[in-house]
Amino acid sequence: MFKDCFPPGRWLRHMATVPKGFLRYQVLELLNEKPMSGSEIMSEIERRTVGCWRPSPGSIYPLLAWLQDNGYIIEAKKEETGIKRYTLTEKGRQFLEEQRKMLQQFSISRKFFVPPFISSFLVRLPWEETKELREAFKRLFKVLFNLGFALEERFSEQALREILQILNEASQRLENIEKKLREGT
Repeated sequence: MFKDCFPPGRWLRHMATVPKGFLRYQVLELLNEKPMSGSEIMSEIERRTVGCWRPSPGSIYPLLAWLQDNGYIIEAKKEETGIKRYTLTEKGRQFLEEQRKMLQQFSISRKFFVPPFISSFLVRLPWEETKELREAFKRLFKVLFNLGFALEERFSEQALREILQILNEASQRLENIEKKLREGT
């Protein structure tokens, strides 16, 4: 699930870090693009999160069953491969539109929730000495979240290039600090 994204991956696997409804929304968006099987959905979410999150079969298949039971998706015609794929129904498209509106309202109001694992990275460090660092983590997470919404609303190649440059430079500098810390220099 979080194997290479976060060093304490073992204990993160056991935390509820994905907001309720997030997986449902992602599945609806994917099925709106094209018919997909459960395993294709899991792989695509893993690809889109750059390997940081792969939903489990225990979360995908019950969700697909619920969506099908409620008429939001149907089984697509089987191809020669015999793979069971799902596609949105008209009711599913309407449900997706409702989900998008809720997400839009969320982004407009900017009611922001920082997942609990953000400051958990620093759990063994002295609390007072790392207070500013914890706040910086929260601020960075919040700006990245809001930036995603802003890009979605007004995408531009120039903004994308600027963001990539800043993120790549910051990542490189932070990787250099990490390397120095690990080497003890």
